[in-house]
Amino acid sequence: MFIIIPIFCSFALSFTEWDLLNDIKFVGFANYKAVLSQGEFLQILINTFVYAISTTVFAVIIPLVIASALNTKIRGSEAFKTIYFLPFITPAVVIAIVWGWIFDPNIGVVNTLLKTHYTWLFSTHLAMPVLIFVSVWKLIGYNVVLFLTGFSTIDNSLYEAAKIDGAGVKETFFKITLPLLKPTTYFVMLVTLISSFQIFDLIYVMTEGGPQDSTNVIVYSIYKYAFEYFDVGKSCALAYILFLIIFILAILQKKLNKNKSF
Repeated sequence: MFIIIPIFCSFALSFTEWDLLNDIKFVGFANYKAVLSQGEFLQILINTFVYAISTTVFAVIIPLVIASALNTKIRGSEAFKTIYFLPFITPAVVIAIVWGWIFDPNIGVVNTLLKTHYTWLFSTHLAMPVLIFVSVWKLIGYNVVLFLTGFSTIDNSLYEAAKIDGAGVKETFFKITLPLLKPTTYFVMLVTLISSFQIFDLIYVMTEGGPQDSTNVIVYSIYKYAFEYFDVGKSCALAYILFLIIFILAILQKKLNKNKSF
């Protein structure tokens, strides 16, 4: 009722012209052609890929390093796990508002500490890196937990055998840990990539796609088409273009992953 039916209804609406008020009119593939031919579509697509890929890379590497450190049973590891996980369970809107204040060009803490005068969220060159930074910060805790779960499946006897054979920390990590964490790493990458392509709340609150569409992404454009331009057909068409992109990327990731269990 809440998933299957809306999927088919939105797909049908992508072939129609509807402004939420007047009668629905069938237009075929006109919406897809119109969306793909829009001058800003390429910029929006590039923004989406830059954001998603950058966020995925950092939100996988950093949690992996942190999880490796926590897995050594360092003092206070349980407290660190809680601290890292808190941003993930905090509502994204609250996070966006707080970080918006932090990066405010006039009263922001960042400019105060760095003694700079950057207009972070109002700069076409800095707004996207700031959004990526905030997103990675939010995702770290969740991905750390996933990696720690992966670490728990590795037999400690393998590390003991490696130690006896004289393997150092570097050799142990690259020869034992990384290969055995491959299923977990694949899952973390896939989930992070999909969620990154669906980013909306941070952009809606912090930048509204600006400045000059430098942070405008596909999901935010879907929202604008539906609730600002009242063009439901184009909104649904763009949604299915996004679905196709994510589907293709997921298939490619699965092909590149050599683990038979996936």
